[in-house]
Amino acid sequence: MKIHAEALLFDNDGTLVSSLESVNRCWTRWYEEYGITAEDFARIELHGRPAAEIAADLLPADLVPGALARIEQLEVEDVPGGVLLLPGTAEFLASLPADRWAVVTSATRRLAEARLGEVGIRPKTLITADDITRGKPDPEPYLLAARELGVDPARCVVFEDAPAGLQAGRAAGMTTVALATTHRSHELDADLVVENLSALSALVTVYGVEISDRD
Repeated sequence: MKIHAEALLFDNDGTLVSSLESVNRCWTRWYEEYGITAEDFARIELHGRPAAEIAADLLPADLVPGALARIEQLEVEDVPGGVLLLPGTAEFLASLPADRWAVVTSATRRLAEARLGEVGIRPKTLITADDITRGKPDPEPYLLAARELGVDPARCVVFEDAPAGLQAGRAAGMTTVALATTHRSHELDADLVVENLSALSALVTVYGVEISDRD
């Protein structure tokens, strides 16, 4: 299968890097500090959503600002040793022109830059929770990335590991590629589903980028 695009838009956690153990450690400590039971926390969709929305689902409005500052502090402090490149990430990104791709994450800018910096990824374009008013599964983050890159959304490809992010990509009118790193393949609704970025290759042409499944 070949996909032709002018811009590639990547989620970060679970797509480019793995911080799942760090996320679980930090959020477990967070909900225990705020007196939330494991059962109540388990009912909330966590992955791929901004922390502000998660906190708002679990706490009274007056506690949310402090709770957000606390989870950001916990996660930033846990970055050293808590973030690993996923297979194929470095090679795939190295094959792309810097102005043809962006990272679009539900993390805050402070946390996103810490995680990306830990593994040596420095995107020219970075969209974070601080840049938007509505997070994934709303299409706003991906539409903003397309606008920043100056590319028609229909000519963008979204790379995601979470259902919320894939839903955002589809709603933005973009082609979607799912990575089965945190969810099973049958749980992911996308134009193409692969194990991780090592399953793909990218060829830069005068017309854009041609993405191919190595299989």
